[in-house]
Amino acid sequence: MMADISPTRSALLAAKASLKTASGGADLLKRKRDALIGEFFALIKDALAAREELSGVSKGAYVSLFSAKAWDSPEAVESLSLAQGSEYNVNMEIVSIYGVKVPKMEIPDRGNAAAFSPINVGSRTIQAATDFQTVMSALVKVAATETKLRRIGEEIKKTSRRVNALEQVVIPGILAEIRFIRGVLDQREREESFRLKKIKAKLEREAAANKKAAKEAQAAD
Repeated sequence: MMADISPTRSALLAAKASLKTASGGADLLKRKRDALIGEFFALIKDALAAREELSGVSKGAYVSLFSAKAWDSPEAVESLSLAQGSEYNVNMEIVSIYGVKVPKMEIPDRGNAAAFSPINVGSRTIQAATDFQTVMSALVKVAATETKLRRIGEEIKKTSRRVNALEQVVIPGILAEIRFIRGVLDQREREESFRLKKIKAKLEREAAANKKAAKEAQAAD
């Protein structure tokens, strides 16, 4: 790897700039990860609450269903269920949580209007139908919350991998590159200093020899 590096001062400056960028990127990613972890734990509470709500309304709905079948007959309940529309509309939009795209789901207000005529329909069957609408609302809430939880969890893992790559691979590699370039430059400076000292010593010897020769020539005259 180091054989491909040009050990020059410009390369050293570029490596220092890369180190600053990588360190800043790691810091930003760690702040993002910490924020996502906080959001994740808050969503865990919401997900548990949504699950608990779903469990509660489901039990009540199935009690209503069994009661309707007992009082109004299974055939009447099944006939009513077949008369219901098969579509269940949900309003959904995509929102961003610290850069993570997650769905935001809401159930439109259906009002109190029944999708069927209540004539000849037992009150327990109507109650069961109403209770199962509540179950659907709770299911949507669970789906929305747990989808957010999963996507944020995936983003936390992805961000952690990036932080680890920067801190354990990229930054140590840049530091090693900086040490290598500095080592080569320092060695060059020492060699250049030694060379200049040799040249200076040689020039001083030559100057001394020339001065001595001049004195001898003057004495001979």
